Amino acid sequence: MSNALYDIPLKQIDGSTASLGDYRGKVVLVVNVASKCGLTPQYEGLEKLYQDKKHQGLEVLGFPANNFKEQEPGSDADIVEFCSTNYDVHFPLFSKISVVGADQHPLYSELTTSRPQTIGEGPFRERLKGYGIESANASDVLWNFEKFLIDRQGNVVARFAPDVTADDPRLLAALDIQLAKEA
Repeated sequence: MSNALYDIPLKQIDGSTASLGDYRGKVVLVVNVASKCGLTPQYEGLEKLYQDKKHQGLEVLGFPANNFKEQEPGSDADIVEFCSTNYDVHFPLFSKISVVGADQHPLYSELTTSRPQTIGEGPFRERLKGYGIESANASDVLWNFEKFLIDRQGNVVARFAPDVTADDPRLLAALDIQLAKEA
């Protein structure tokens, strides 16, 4: 499983080709992001986390997705402008993809298969149910800003619910454990 993630073709938000293999030896936090979501202010915490820990080998990778109530309607150029203007985002962003459904990107298929359960599950899922929003499959990405933690060898080691923020002690503890390990 470890190298399967590295081989999936990706497209950076500027159109250039990439893969997670470009981040081999790093600890990677993959986050599906959106510009018009109640959780969008998490960009600020993710950028702070990236700035605080990139020298230790952390990469935060943002994957814009429009799967949830069309909260990421813009083009890749719109997303870049929004992120730089509103949150001064410097962590890598990728071209918009689908994280659930029939057109789910292979990256998210691999991530959700590797780690079907989230940490911090509960209140957010219940709140969405109150709005009549339920996930068809418990292993599907629930909403924007779900986070997958990948170790230096390319293994998905943790998955965090959308409302687990970048400064959540559970996320920070998991990151610190992985960052302390050698490549």
